[in-house]
Amino acid sequence: MTPVEIRKVSNQKQLRQFVKFYYSLYRDNEQAVPYLFFDEMDTLRHDKNPSFECCEADYFMAFRDGQMVGRVAAIINHRANERWGVRQVRFGWFDFIDDIEVSGALLKAVEDWGRQRGMNQIAGPMGFIDTDREGMLVEGFDELSTMYVNYNYAYYPQHMQRLGGFRKDNDYMEYQVKVPDVVPDKFAKIADMISHRYGLCVRKFSRRELVQGGWGRRIFEMVNETYSNLYGYSHLSERQIDKIVADYIKIADTNLITGVMDGDKMVAFGVTFPSFSRALQKTRDGSLWPMGWWQLLRILKWHKTDTVDLLLIGVLPEYRQKGANAIIFNDLIQQFQRYGFRYADAMPQMEANEAVRSQWQYLESRQHRRHRCYRKDL
Repeated sequence: MTPVEIRKVSNQKQLRQFVKFYYSLYRDNEQAVPYLFFDEMDTLRHDKNPSFECCEADYFMAFRDGQMVGRVAAIINHRANERWGVRQVRFGWFDFIDDIEVSGALLKAVEDWGRQRGMNQIAGPMGFIDTDREGMLVEGFDELSTMYVNYNYAYYPQHMQRLGGFRKDNDYMEYQVKVPDVVPDKFAKIADMISHRYGLCVRKFSRRELVQGGWGRRIFEMVNETYSNLYGYSHLSERQIDKIVADYIKIADTNLITGVMDGDKMVAFGVTFPSFSRALQKTRDGSLWPMGWWQLLRILKWHKTDTVDLLLIGVLPEYRQKGANAIIFNDLIQQFQRYGFRYADAMPQMEANEAVRSQWQYLESRQHRRHRCYRKDL
């Protein structure tokens, strides 16, 4: 059999080939969701992604008999390494055909790249920062994916076991929650009680307030405060926050963003988006042209989906015991009912974070996906 050839991406044409490999590998898969092509390109480009102020990266493609058969990104987040006291190279954008020589050659390329830069461990799948997709799917292969998480075939984790040396470093669990017809008493009563006891209240924002008035930035400043101790977290810089606000908050439905205020201070937030999964499956390989833009507009403007994605929920530590999360859910459930959403897809939560995962017991829910990050000493 012809040996696997590894090539480093060195120009824009090759980067496009790197991105497009995912679409060809998953084109006939009913659960995979194509990622937006322009978004993938911007994330991977050094001149577009502000994460390169604290990261370095290279991308590798695997070929056999002239055909592309796999890809992987090698990333070092120096800010995260300093924060956690490690010398770690990350692997991400890891996709390959069912061939152990291909997956092994790709990970070896990342390991060698990391060693050359003084790293002594490899971990992943991970992105540049925590708003990028993390983890390899290990449960839920028959569940519809989303644009915010990795989807992969069931043979991926089998390869990780066969390659040797890799061990579980962290698991993320995801839940599908049925939107109730009536707000559960647990949320409604607690929300009312703590609103009166502590003077906390819901605050809705206009798009202008979120984008130009600084409240969108404040949400992600609070992400830095509330997510700082989570697995591999990398502090978001001002440039990174500005890009997230410009790319996502700017187009959000403001009814689906909830702030909880203590006077003029935001103490908790919830950010949700209608699901783009089915709309993206109707695009041509993640492209907005010719009609991809229309599919996404139907979701953004008219909410033509039965599912809403729970992207970010954060509560300042001193307000967690006061039940501020109940105020968030009490408000968001009413918004979901008004729009006719039937299900909410809760984004990845750390397996060890039982306080967060336990909140779903008050709703009809099921744990339907699990993602895993692996680690290996070099």
